[in-house]
Amino acid sequence: MDIKQLFSTFKRWLWLVVLGTIIGGALGYYISNRQTPVYQAQARFVILPAAQTTYDYYSYLNNLNIISTYTQLLTTEDLLFEASNRLGFPVMKGQATATQVGETQFVVLTVKDTDPYKAAVIANGLVDILIDQNAKLQTVQFESAERNLQARVDQAEEQIATLEGQITSLSTEILQKQIENVQAQMTDVQSQINTIELDMSEVDPYSTSEVDQARLANDQAKIDELDPILALYQQIYTQLVVLGKTTDTGEASSVDLDRLKTTLQLYQQIYISSINSLETLRLSKAQSTPTVMQVETAAKPTTPISPKPVQSALLAAAIGLLATAGFIFLVEFLDDTLKTPDDIKDVLETPVIGFIGELKHNPKQDEESLGVFVAKNPRSPVAEAFRSLRTNLEYSSVDDPARTLLVTSSGESEGKSTVAANLAIVEAQSGKKVIIIDADMRRPKVHVQFNKSNRKGLSDVVTGKLRIEDVVKTYDQVENLSIITCGTIPPNPSELLGSDRMSQTLKELEEQFDLIIIDTPPMIVSDAQILSGKVDGVIFVVIPGQTRAIAALRPIEELRRIGSHVMGIVANKIPRNRDYYYGGYNYYSPYSSHYYYHTETIAPNPENVSDVQAVAPLSTLFEKNRRKSE
Repeated sequence: MDIKQLFSTFKRWLWLVVLGTIIGGALGYYISNRQTPVYQAQARFVILPAAQTTYDYYSYLNNLNIISTYTQLLTTEDLLFEASNRLGFPVMKGQATATQVGETQFVVLTVKDTDPYKAAVIANGLVDILIDQNAKLQTVQFESAERNLQARVDQAEEQIATLEGQITSLSTEILQKQIENVQAQMTDVQSQINTIELDMSEVDPYSTSEVDQARLANDQAKIDELDPILALYQQIYTQLVVLGKTTDTGEASSVDLDRLKTTLQLYQQIYISSINSLETLRLSKAQSTPTVMQVETAAKPTTPISPKPVQSALLAAAIGLLATAGFIFLVEFLDDTLKTPDDIKDVLETPVIGFIGELKHNPKQDEESLGVFVAKNPRSPVAEAFRSLRTNLEYSSVDDPARTLLVTSSGESEGKSTVAANLAIVEAQSGKKVIIIDADMRRPKVHVQFNKSNRKGLSDVVTGKLRIEDVVKTYDQVENLSIITCGTIPPNPSELLGSDRMSQTLKELEEQFDLIIIDTPPMIVSDAQILSGKVDGVIFVVIPGQTRAIAALRPIEELRRIGSHVMGIVANKIPRNRDYYYGGYNYYSPYSSHYYYHTETIAPNPENVSDVQAVAPLSTLFEKNRRKSE
């Protein structure tokens, strides 16, 4: 479909496009107005990462990961449940959304609700809960480790005090208690090491995840801290065991005192190491705990964010426009009628030789006014269209002019009888002796068009009841035009039209007339097909936009199969006030506004004859000059 055809299609369906757009917009506006207003409140907070000793790419990624984690935490079910309990009304999932502002540390919390007050309260409440949760998360993470280290420091202090007392007074009972305490400390440290190693075994050492690598590194650091402490406890245990044996045998000496002092030094080292680990843990806690600060509280919104009737109406109008366009496309796609001359030529593989517009006629005398339209309206654009059809027929067979023409169509009400009658009139006006024969023995119309009696006609000649001269009638308003009506309607029209007597009748008429035009039934019956083999050419009538392509193609293919000569297609009943079928071209009146006179009737007063000749179309004048020269 080219641009002209697309534009023509748009013009033809413009009313539906406008209607669909208006209905869509109105419906969208109506639905939008009936919706409950929704308000939006926003709170802004910042997530400050913990202090870092070094800043590298991994630290940057870690900060982004922290911000993303806290952003997702705001919309979890647990936090929303906590907010519901604190606020005293339910906070639904989907009400709150958190969005990071670019690549900054700022986060915007947006809450939507039908109540503007609740929207602001929920936003501020969620931020408060997040701040509380942040402190709790970090406390739980370091609490256990800090408690264990503090216990170890306390135990070391107790052992130091005990050993200092034992230096002056050696006692087997006291040594035994010290051995048991050291053994318990060794077991505890070993248990911690085993727990950390088990945690490390759960992590894939080849994992590329930053979280997994950080977990392994943290566990390994803890083991590195505990291994020296375990070794010190083992040395103390060994010293105390040896000291206990010498005490039992009464061999206590200066050597025992040295061993006690050595043990005391080891406990002092454990104490210092535990104090250092505790301080390191507290520093790590301070460095790894981000700070959440609210920088902008949510205010009660004054205007709703939805619905927006105007925007909704525009969107719905656009949807209505697209839906209507889709419907039109579907209709056009499913429409298999012949619309344009290119359609007719490409599908039927037959040239278009005539374009006939809609005929303005008297409704009270329908058939008669249509059949002799050209005779009564010689200056109309439609009359000139028939003259163009006559000219095209002459040029299509210059070397071997067609003497007998058959006019038919694919179906009923396509105007083939009107085309045949008016074509006969313009041919007779050109100076030819023309006879039109009504071979439609099922629904004859020629006698109605020319206002003649149908008591005697073609059927009576073919059956041998009458002679040709008995049924030939003249039309007084058009010189050189004769008529043979159908006559008595027979029960077997196909047999009569295909008989040898019909062929003989046509031969006799060819001797008397220059041109024979035969009006036949549509191709839905076999009459036209039978008669097409007896004529020089066939004219096929279609209505653009109504005649289906398959309905026209099949009879034309059948005519060609039996050897009939299809001279061309006549596009009939082209609307006067709409030109969409032919891409914007007014085929039946290319100069209608400036060249032709649109007077529909000619007064029969002889005084007007000179005026008619003066304003007659040029083609008519050329025709008269040709006749005079002959």
